[in-house]
Amino acid sequence: MDTERDTTPSKHADDAVFGGRAMGTAGRWWRGVIALAVLSAAVFVAWYASRDGGPSAEPGGHVHGAAAGAGAGEPVMLDAEQARRIGVTYATVERTVLRQEVRTVAQVTFDETRVRTVSMKFDGWVDRLHVDFTGMEVRAGESLLSTYSPMLTSAEQELVVAAKLVRDLSAADEVQRRSAQEMLLSARQRLLNWDVPQAEVERVERTGEVPRTLVIRTPYSGVIAEKLVTEGQRIMAGDPLYRIADLSVVWVEGEVFERDLPLVRIGQTVEIELEARPGTTRRGRVVFLQPTVSAETRTVRLRVALDNANGELKPGMYATVRIASVGDVAVLNVPRSAVLSTGRRDLVFVRRADGMLEPRDIVHGIATDDRVEVRSGLRAGETVVASATFLIDAESNLGSALGGMGGMPGMDVTSPPTKAPPMPGMKHDQ
Repeated sequence: MDTERDTTPSKHADDAVFGGRAMGTAGRWWRGVIALAVLSAAVFVAWYASRDGGPSAEPGGHVHGAAAGAGAGEPVMLDAEQARRIGVTYATVERTVLRQEVRTVAQVTFDETRVRTVSMKFDGWVDRLHVDFTGMEVRAGESLLSTYSPMLTSAEQELVVAAKLVRDLSAADEVQRRSAQEMLLSARQRLLNWDVPQAEVERVERTGEVPRTLVIRTPYSGVIAEKLVTEGQRIMAGDPLYRIADLSVVWVEGEVFERDLPLVRIGQTVEIELEARPGTTRRGRVVFLQPTVSAETRTVRLRVALDNANGELKPGMYATVRIASVGDVAVLNVPRSAVLSTGRRDLVFVRRADGMLEPRDIVHGIATDDRVEVRSGLRAGETVVASATFLIDAESNLGSALGGMGGMPGMDVTSPPTKAPPMPGMKHDQ
């Protein structure tokens, strides 16, 4: 029992000593963590204020962070040598008409209204092909093929018989002559309805000779876009034999995004640049806009008619369609390179009368290849930085960040105390 009473106080004393040391170590650790957190928060606030506005200036002129620049950084002063060294150039805010342009990739195709099909209106067989490959150029009246047709032969023989009957009944009464004449007209008209040439019908009627084959000639000029027959093939009435395309006018077809539709209208003149003719621009007219928007691509098919009298344009060629908007309203605008977009705002640097380059937020409108409309933030005649804007912005924000950190709580330039003050509720470590 005595031994137990002696050892218990000793154990309690050790626990007290150990607990005191643990509390001292924990206190130093927590103070280090808190100091690091305060420093990190101060740096973050300085950065955020310099980029996105931060708090406004306090009464009395004290400014925290980069609030003095209204979130756009501090004005920057550059002398002529510094501006030359980093490539700074200037431009004037102008009020002019901007012509917005839409470009789309397109392809040259056949003019569907100028593609025709050659076929026969009677049954037969292809005896011989005179045009035997696709792409061959033909002129109206040239022979395409020779055909043998028992149906045609029978109709021509009826014509020969009717013509002979009219001659034999020339001395008969009126009724017989009229009947023979009607038979002749019927046989003649049947052949003409089958597109047998007028000259061929007259020859058969005059000579009484029925040829074995008939030459089929093309009624159109153009290029053989498709050949659908071979020698020896049987042909039924109405079967397509050839498709002939007139390439004196071609189509250029492309896709226009839904958002660009207000800039396009039927009848509008556009410019065409061909990959096969670099540096050459052609002008065509919009003849068709698809009446529906594609659900997959959100585009509308555009069709431009282009003159091709010289035959330089070939279906399948790639082209670029350039559509310029037609407007007559002058707007404020600056060079595109003058506008710096941060993702949350757009700004430009304006040269003041004292030579300082002041960052200023703007609201932009439409844009072309080299100009941007300014809807607010600038006035006509002001001078803005047109190049090296990013470098000046970096300099502006650096000055804003450094200037703001000195005035922030916890960012004093004096040396910190050697020991941190004790935390509430914790004993100061001796």
